[in-house]
Amino acid sequence: MDKLTREEIKAYLERIGIADIKAPTKSYLYELHKAHVKHISWQTIDIFAGKPAAIDYRDSISLILNGRSGYCFHLNGAFSLLLRSLGYKVNLHRAGVQPLGTEPRINGFHLGVTVTLTNDQLEDEIWIVDVGLGDMPFEPLPLLAGTYQQGPFIYKVVESSVAPNGWRLEHDPLASVAGVDYDPAIIKDLEPFKPNHEHYSRSAESPWHNVFIVKNRHETGSNELRGCIWIRREMNEIVKTEITNQTQWLDVLANRLGERLVNYTEEEKDELWKKVQRAHEEWKLSKVNQPSS
Repeated sequence: MDKLTREEIKAYLERIGIADIKAPTKSYLYELHKAHVKHISWQTIDIFAGKPAAIDYRDSISLILNGRSGYCFHLNGAFSLLLRSLGYKVNLHRAGVQPLGTEPRINGFHLGVTVTLTNDQLEDEIWIVDVGLGDMPFEPLPLLAGTYQQGPFIYKVVESSVAPNGWRLEHDPLASVAGVDYDPAIIKDLEPFKPNHEHYSRSAESPWHNVFIVKNRHETGSNELRGCIWIRREMNEIVKTEITNQTQWLDVLANRLGERLVNYTEEEKDELWKKVQRAHEEWKLSKVNQPSS
């Protein structure tokens, strides 16, 4: 894998609001991670619109440098290359997200990243780095069993029940997924993830095939736009707002989630909004028609 040029590094840092290139320390890792999660959203927009982006490193870097974003393969892939280019020791891992109501799994549908740092006692410390989950976590987490609070979110690092010697990152109790399990084996490149990306981005069986989601974290909460529903979490308060017009929808995308749809013409934005509206109305109708228990 090649590394980013100094000009590319500076452009990447500028995109996430960081002015200076610094030594690869723990404090700088924290700064990078928080800035990335805050400024670059997790999204299914391109999949929903039928024009998904490839996940090769250079494709993902191009997304970032051109004011765009992506989902886990793009975000963690690009960030891992930035970290490696800054001098960090980075490893990739197969991982699997556990939606609510399902069992833990490692299926390679999530790209895990760890960073190894040397502490003052010259001992190696491993850190879980994940900017590709939308609302978790805001800061790196040590690969040590324990409970960690970041703003209103509570995370747990525990032993994985599905990967020998692996680890599990349990999500906040109010979150939309239960957690993520990681395989300790180190993956050398992105090739093993490409079939899964192909499924996620093009298959009619993909969970994102007809679901528009954009989400991000900030220090005291999170934002999520799921179709026409804007979900704001601020500390322990969750507010859901149904958006009924395109102007408000575009405003939330741009000013709350940093997503300005730079790759879409005005006509394409109109079509995207109409498709979101149709999916939203179908969703509401399905709720009405659900049998009562």
